Parts: sequence; structure tokens; C-alpha cells
Amino acid sequence: MSKVILEGFILVPDTDLQAVTRELVNHEKLTLEEPGCLVFKVQQHSDNPLRFDVYEEFTDRSAFDKHQERVKSSYWGAVTQNVTRHYQISE
Repeated sequence: MSKVILEGFILVPDTDLQAVTRELVNHEKLTLEEPGCLVFKVQQHSDNPLRFDVYEEFTDRSAFDKHQERVKSSYWGAVTQNVTRHYQISE
């Protein structure tokens, strides 16, 4: 099995920015604790505070899929329901 890499960015509506920024620390912590997570970085863009650059690496598709499932039912999933996601996934 090959490593799964997700990279791209999210655009956060101004009305959700405070909630997303506040929950990001917890989301990063929980994700880095997941089995199979190798790298997880989400950084607010320096020129556009509504853009967050995302880079993730997981050991394999199974670990990545489990992460996606956890996120859907998490508080992070709730506070980011209105964001626009622009991702590229490679294996």
C-alpha cells in the first residue's frame, strides 16, 4: 500500500473564521494522534486570513479513510461545514 497525500487549501467564510481558528488546535492534535497519520499541517495564509493551506500524509488509504470518517462526525466537521475545500489527493 502506498502513502496518501492530501494538499490544497480551504476558504473559510468570514462569519465562521473565529470558530474555525479556535477549533483548529484541537483538530490538529486529534489528527496527529490518529494511527497512520504521518504529517498534518494547516496554516492560515499570510496574505488572506480566510484561506488555510492544508498538507496531510497518511501511511495508507485505510488510515486516510478513517481520518475522513472521524472528521465528518467531529466538532471540526461541524464548524467547517461552510468552508470551500480545494484539495488534491495522491497515492
